[in-house]
This record gives sequence, C-alpha cells and structure tokens, in this order.
Amino acid sequence: MSPLVDIEVFSALISKKTVWTFIRALDGDGFCGWGEATLQGEHAAVHAHAALIKAPLIGEVPRPSSASCVVASTPEAAATSAIDQALWDIAAQRIDKTLADALGQRCRNAIELYANINRGTLDRSPSGFAERASEATDAGFDAVKIAPFDDVIADNVGTPVGKELIAAGIERVAAVRAAIGPGRRLLVDCHWRLTESSASDVLRELEPCGLYWFECPLAEVPAMFPALRRLRSRANDIRVRLAGCETMTGVAAFESFLGAGVYDVVMPDVKYAGGLAEMLRIADAAANHGVLCSPHNPTGPIAHLHSVHISSLLAEFPFLEFQYGESPLFFDIVEGDLPDPRSGMSNVPRGPGLGIGIDMAKLSSILE
Repeated sequence: MSPLVDIEVFSALISKKTVWTFIRALDGDGFCGWGEATLQGEHAAVHAHAALIKAPLIGEVPRPSSASCVVASTPEAAATSAIDQALWDIAAQRIDKTLADALGQRCRNAIELYANINRGTLDRSPSGFAERASEATDAGFDAVKIAPFDDVIADNVGTPVGKELIAAGIERVAAVRAAIGPGRRLLVDCHWRLTESSASDVLRELEPCGLYWFECPLAEVPAMFPALRRLRSRANDIRVRLAGCETMTGVAAFESFLGAGVYDVVMPDVKYAGGLAEMLRIADAAANHGVLCSPHNPTGPIAHLHSVHISSLLAEFPFLEFQYGESPLFFDIVEGDLPDPRSGMSNVPRGPGLGIGIDMAKLSSILE
C-alpha cells in the first residue's frame, strides 16, 4: 500500500443559498477518494480544520479511523468526517469492493428516498410549495419534507409578527398535504425555531395534516430534554414521530439524547457524525434504544452516495433524505455512475469504492 500524497479541499457555489465543500484524498498508487464536508456558512473554517488534520496524514498509509470521534466544533467534525469518507473510498477501491461491502453486510440493494423540497422552492407561497411537492410526488417520491417556518425564531414566536409567520408556515404545510394527498408521508422540519409552547400549538394546528414526523422543533441542548420528552409524548398521542440530532457528532453525543428518550428518529449526517464507522455505531445505538435511524442528507452528490452506502447496511431504516431539485449541478459535476435518485429510489452503486467522483474540469468553473 502506498502512502497518501495529498488531501485537497474544494468549495463551490451551486446556488444563491448553498456552497458545497468536497475533500479529495490521493495516494501514491493513483487511488482517489472523495468525501463531502458541506457546512452552510462555514466553508472557510472547514478548509482551515482540514489543513490541520491532513498534515500528519500525508506520507502515511491511508487508513480510515475505527475510533470514536471527539471534536471541538462542527467545522472540525465536517473536516474529520469528510477525510474519513475519502479514506474509506480508497480502502474499498483497493480491495475492489463497493463501499457498502467494505463496511459491512448489506440489508438492501435499493434505498427509498424522501424529497426535501425546501431549498429548491423559491416561491415560498403555499401554492409554490404545493407545486414543488406535486412535482416530487409525480416523479415517484412517496414522502416529502418542507421547512415552512421562514423567519421564525424562538424569541419572536410569542409576538404578533411571530404568530403571523407561524400561521404562514401552517398554511404552507396544509397546501402541501392537499397537493400530495392523504396517503403519502409528510415531514415538517422546524430548524430549532420554536419554544415548547409554540411547538405544542403547531402540532395541534397540524394534526389534520397527518404528519409522519416533526423535526428539530427545539434547541438541542440537555436543558431542553424535559421539554422534548413532553413534546414527543404530545406528538405520539396524535401518531406523529419526533425527529432530530442532524448536526451531532460521535456516538456519545447521540447516546445522551437516546438515553433521555427525546426522539423517535435520530438523523446522523455522514458530514458531521465523525466518520462512516461512527455512523454505524450511532445506528446500532439507536436500534438498542428502539429508535429509528434515518440519515440526514440535504447536500451534494458525494454525501448523498456515502449516505446511500450507509443506508444499505442499516437493519431498521425508514428512508433517506434527498435534496430534490436545488441545482442541476448535483448531476452535472459528477464523474462516474451516479444511480438516478429522481424517482424516489436509489440503487447502491456497483463499482468499487464510493462509485463516483467529481469532474474537476466542471468543478473548477464554480469554485469559491
């Protein structure tokens, strides 16, 4: 095995809202592995952490980490996780196995996806959301997620302005439910914008919409555990799941939430979890607590395929998030065989390693 010769970081502006950050690892035998470290608004910090992490790795034989991850910040977690992804990609290519088969035993060869339509919905009116949701379900998606509470924050929910913003969000959810019909799953992401009282009110208002889950309603800190438990109970009473933990790093952090009994679903992200082996440990911990694991996956094609490989290994798995229709660059900058996810399903790639890379010529034209 040949040592690593370089680890490079690239950030690309792919929409007015989004910068994707990719990491490429190269070894002396010509193997190239890819990871993704996209972290909104923090790509400069990710680059800085990646430079620190890579220094002791250059010249060493590339080996992904098997240890649990301990980091001080989310940008550090993103850099650490993406480098680990890239090293796993190289390791799987070296033994001529798919990434999934290098990591473990598959439970499935095709992954159900739900459509996150939020970032791609530029018309934020109820009809705008409804149109995008219909587009996704017409394409074959059986589940749709929206983040409807624009400009709401915990400090304004009790004000007249905040109440108007929440009412507007409820109208968006109702419009999407009417558009997709009663049989499809509808997920609502709150992005930690609510208080316990306002979240309870929103759940009551949305009961006729028959939500599948209610995601990240409150700040995810230990002080909120009692409120989250009460909110979970209220949600479960109307057959709604409570979901969260999308930015957590390391199994120990997840264990604190799992042990507190605050969520029905946890959502580890390959970009922040602390590595692919750590993702699997998190999923095992969730299963031990009777909690579903549904990976968070709202960004670029590299994170998407790492998530597809991971999802194929999870025994208890509902579906995987897919960022629906934010940018055609999701497909245009890929080099290799990306299984088409636009019908609501993705096959696990058949080639060695991750199965795709990034076309550097196309990427270079949109670099930050």
